[in-house]
Amino acid sequence: MLDVAGAGEVFAEANRFGADYRLKIASVDGGDVVTSIGTRLGVTDAICSIESADTVMVAGSDHLPRRPIDPAIVEAVRSVAGRTKRLASICTGSFILAQAGLLNGRRATTHWHDVRLFARAFPKVTVEPDAIFVRDGDIFTSAGISAGIDLALALVEADHGTDLVRAVARWLVVYLKRAGGQSQFSVLVEADPPPESPLRKVTDAISADPAANHSVNSLAARASLSTRQLTRLFQSELGTTPARYVELVRIDAARAALDAGRTVADTARLAGFGSAESLRRVFVDHLGVSPKAYRERFRTASRG
Repeated sequence: MLDVAGAGEVFAEANRFGADYRLKIASVDGGDVVTSIGTRLGVTDAICSIESADTVMVAGSDHLPRRPIDPAIVEAVRSVAGRTKRLASICTGSFILAQAGLLNGRRATTHWHDVRLFARAFPKVTVEPDAIFVRDGDIFTSAGISAGIDLALALVEADHGTDLVRAVARWLVVYLKRAGGQSQFSVLVEADPPPESPLRKVTDAISADPAANHSVNSLAARASLSTRQLTRLFQSELGTTPARYVELVRIDAARAALDAGRTVADTARLAGFGSAESLRRVFVDHLGVSPKAYRERFRTASRG
């Protein structure tokens, strides 16, 4: 629902400040669409009836990454792409563009939860996993859900300049350009090794005490493996190195501590980074924001 409503509201509010966007909502057959919250979205047109458009935006859906995409949708989007000046997708709408071959040889992004799946499914696409939105020529793709608002603001700015889009952002009470990328919202460690894997006791130990000594030698000894065997298992089962896995677990532990209101110094100690400066460098590198900025955005609000 927000894929459509969020971006649509940006264009509607831009009209308040002097723009002249005319919005249409289209589906393959022109029939109404049931949204993610169960309400029906009124459709004004069938996609095939759109003879020309300045911008076409393709919304996402929860099931797109994991179910076969209806060929009729793919063909409709492929067809309308030739009749628009700009083509964009919001959230997992990028899967439709990619399935239609429209992203081959281009850079793109999608919801953080699905970037790995997207990259595996469409190897001809250069995936930018941390981007809020990506422009490659006349095709735009955005990260998840609310990132469609960021993308719509960028399109309005391209059409009407900074002053108008700043007024729209203020009216909607959103940032014109949010700091950091979508990695600050993501779960960095999602995969677990198989239950029977020698790595399970290793990853359990890392998660249980991120601040402990987790050198490659100590982890290999815990798993009764050589360091070479350990590294191979990490690559084959988790797609990363032991050192990077430890770092990602520590980042997630640090985020949890900051969410709970811990100070940056306490968080660095609890998560195993040693110093606030080390934590800051890792946060900026992986999440695009400092620990202090992250804490101010995401910490749990205290209740009186």
